[in-house]
Amino acid sequence: MPVWLEHQIVAWLTEVFQAMGWGGVVGIMALESANIPIPSEITMPLSGWLLVQARGGTALQAFLLGGFWGAVGCTLGSVVSYLLGMWGGRPFLHRYGKYLMVSPHDLENADRWFARWGDWTAFLSRLLPIVRTFISFPAGVARTRFLPFTVYSFVGSFIWCGGLAYGGFVFGQNWEELRAIMRPFDIPIAIVLVAGLAYYLYHHIRRGAQAGAESEAPPSP
Repeated sequence: MPVWLEHQIVAWLTEVFQAMGWGGVVGIMALESANIPIPSEITMPLSGWLLVQARGGTALQAFLLGGFWGAVGCTLGSVVSYLLGMWGGRPFLHRYGKYLMVSPHDLENADRWFARWGDWTAFLSRLLPIVRTFISFPAGVARTRFLPFTVYSFVGSFIWCGGLAYGGFVFGQNWEELRAIMRPFDIPIAIVLVAGLAYYLYHHIRRGAQAGAESEAPPSP
């Protein structure tokens, strides 16, 4: 995300937090986990400074309050995104998936993945930038177990949000330095995601070409 845009987000978040306190954190983190990319790496450190350090709170309060309210917001947004995937995502992909290069075979593979690794995916994805924003929808499409998904999402989000809020407390008015430290980690994650998408598209197109060649092959005498 461009630095100038992050500065605009900071100004907006500052107004939200000053007006709503922790309720603003819940709302913003819910949006972030419902597929709206508002970076938690900005939201939570800012909350640790404005809502704890600047008000004379302690580092422990920053971690616990930031972790709890941030996780509440993340879980609410994740549940919304999960339910959208569960109720509407699968019919949509069955009907229009071919235009998005998502086949029934791909959905079956996703089902098997989430059936085996769904709990760990829900937990670990909350500790990764970018991934954490979008994981809930495919989990809903795959209909991974709802209660474990919710619990692991909350726990992972608590650790992530609490750590960021604590960092904002420690850095104080210079909390944006924490974002500067974390920003380079966005790049390798983005590269991995792009590489994974390229790999998926390559094999999807290759599989489609093979299927087309087999259908056009003359029958065996």
